[in-house]
Amino acid sequence: MNPFLANLIVQSTKKFRNHKKDPNSRPSEYIIAKKYRDFIISLKRNFKNFILIIIGIFSASFGFKGFLLTNDFIDGGATGISLLLAAVTGIPLYLLIIGVNLPFVVLGYKIMGKRFAIKTALAIMGLALCVALVPFPNVTDDDLLVAVFGGFFLGAGIGLSIRGGAVIDGTEILAIFLSKKFSTTIGDIIILINVIIFSVAAYLLSIEIALYSMITYIAASKTLDFVIEGIEEYIGVTIISSQSNRIKEVLIGKLGRGVTIYKGQGGYAKNGVSKDMDIIYTVITRLELNKLNTEIEKIEPNAFIIMNSIKDIKGGMIKKRPLKG
Repeated sequence: MNPFLANLIVQSTKKFRNHKKDPNSRPSEYIIAKKYRDFIISLKRNFKNFILIIIGIFSASFGFKGFLLTNDFIDGGATGISLLLAAVTGIPLYLLIIGVNLPFVVLGYKIMGKRFAIKTALAIMGLALCVALVPFPNVTDDDLLVAVFGGFFLGAGIGLSIRGGAVIDGTEILAIFLSKKFSTTIGDIIILINVIIFSVAAYLLSIEIALYSMITYIAASKTLDFVIEGIEEYIGVTIISSQSNRIKEVLIGKLGRGVTIYKGQGGYAKNGVSKDMDIIYTVITRLELNKLNTEIEKIEPNAFIIMNSIKDIKGGMIKKRPLKG
């Protein structure tokens, strides 16, 4: 272990030691090793988050300056408000990015906490500086290409920043706050906000620009979903069958997937006697779904199968093992 890091961990550990013990006692090797491991994990995670936010800032800035700004197109949310005000008032976009998002940062502090608010504030300031100082070429003047690719790079930037633990568009913070206050869904709030933004854009700019801006918003939102949820689509599958052992063997042997077995009882029985059974749970990719259904049908056509979409997974073996045909 690095001596400097070890000493740093020892000193920080002593701050939380039991005061009944000897103040000069050194923490055990186990505690030092655990603290060191936690420190390294946090360091790696923070570095990864930093890289994601930086890439997100540059991607969003490229979407702004390379596509949207020169054509007066806007997006939804706080970025859309900033672009709309920039087009109408002539105020530099980098100032508007800070000004429009500042109330959302304060709101984020109240809802999400201090750490989130600090990261978000730094990310927004980084975006504003990038827009102000970094030159990007105007890629194209074709309206459709501007709408699609401007939205793509902007959505990718917002998505990467969210994966890094910060936001550069504060609309979702407001949506979370309003959904709790008015007992409605976050999606409904976001749609309402964007309807207002595009309606104002149609009035102040033109209907044509508002319509192209809707394409920008759709491209950005789809790219955002893609970046956050990933390229792979996972499905959680619960299988209730009298042939659970055979199905388990197929899942492990033919599909190469891990399984979790729950002990359960059948709740429906004509004679009133419940039967003990093993309930299988596994996670597969969408590409494996057809193969799974085929194999289960070979074993028991009437098996009860429940499928749920999963945004992402962590740990286990599904990302480590290749697909099996």
